[in-house]
Amino acid sequence: MIRMYVALTRAVPPTLADCELTHLARQPIDLGHAVAQHAQYEALLGELGARVERVEAAPDHPDSVFVEDTAVVFDELAILTRPGAASRRAEVDAVAAVLGSYRPLHSIDAPGTLDGGDVLTVGRRVFVGLSRRTNADGVRQLTTLLEPLGYAVTGVPLERCLHLKSAATAATDRMIVYNPAWIDAAVFDGLECLPVGAGEAAGANLLRVGEAIVCSAAAPGLARQLEARGLAVHPLDASELAKAEGALTCCSLIFRDSMVTR
Repeated sequence: MIRMYVALTRAVPPTLADCELTHLARQPIDLGHAVAQHAQYEALLGELGARVERVEAAPDHPDSVFVEDTAVVFDELAILTRPGAASRRAEVDAVAAVLGSYRPLHSIDAPGTLDGGDVLTVGRRVFVGLSRRTNADGVRQLTTLLEPLGYAVTGVPLERCLHLKSAATAATDRMIVYNPAWIDAAVFDGLECLPVGAGEAAGANLLRVGEAIVCSAAAPGLARQLEARGLAVHPLDASELAKAEGALTCCSLIFRDSMVTR
């Protein structure tokens, strides 16, 4: 099988319980359970056609499994972030060492901050959460890099959750799934917006692998709605990682394999 996508992942560190937390109260994390869930996640990505490539482990960095925050990857280039939590900035170099084989690299520089979890790409539109982790200068630098390539960048004020992709993700290039308690769908003007139901907040974070969708097992109602629209949905339990404010998109960087698409 020719694998059209690469999925960069990183091992669950033994220090996961010391992770940064912004909106959740700290609670015990079963490390073995978290590792097992992450292994199931990687296995599913492989089944869906991605070539899973692990970045060097970072056992002393509690949040390093959430590799999404360290870079944003487009067909034309990859942008290394400057995470809003200073404790996470040392995570970026190892990711850069791998990404450099696939894309030209650019960086967000001080005083800008940008977390990859705040960047939602829908076709040629890029929505960026202005959160506790991503500031206006980070959005400005991202815009400077992307607008010449034909992307339209929109900053989205965010207060009620950690990242933009905690509140909304793209099920297709025309449809957003979102949590109305955390974000106003009006920001996604011109796109179909499907709200998650009460008690299914985790469903707002979907992961796309080509035409397939990985959906939180905690959102069965949403999964049924997406399947009714003809989408291929794959539920997955990531409940232990969620205790560290992690979600499905957080644990990988998925992009088209340039070696296949050239």
